[in-house]
Amino acid sequence: MTSIESEKVEINHPTEKVFNWLSNFNNYQKLMPAQVSGFASTENDCSFTISGMATIGMKILDKTPNSHIRIGSNGKVPFDFILHVRLNSVSADKTTSRLVFEAELNPMLKMMLEKPLTNFFNLLAEKMKDASYS
Repeated sequence: MTSIESEKVEINHPTEKVFNWLSNFNNYQKLMPAQVSGFASTENDCSFTISGMATIGMKILDKTPNSHIRIGSNGKVPFDFILHVRLNSVSADKTTSRLVFEAELNPMLKMMLEKPLTNFFNLLAEKMKDASYS
């Protein structure tokens, strides 16, 4: 099992507000870096293309209020994966978050994808710090 963790980020918003915003894929386009194109979403699923990689489809599998969103691969993806969005309340108006990606990747895929995926998830986490959450 390959596991890739983003940097832990501190978000200056209440955990409930962050959780509710991240529970809707329609908000995720605001988090996507420039190398993402063709973003399409509903509340519970989305798809997009990462430049130089494949088209990725995701769907929300389950949620634990104010602490965890479990996202899975959906549609035509090159491999199955789970993405965990972990939230932790630090204070009434501060939340920490980390993205944890898990997939069964063969050694060749792991070697090719580990660095770009780590960079991608770190970019998403950084953008989570600055999102408006409204």
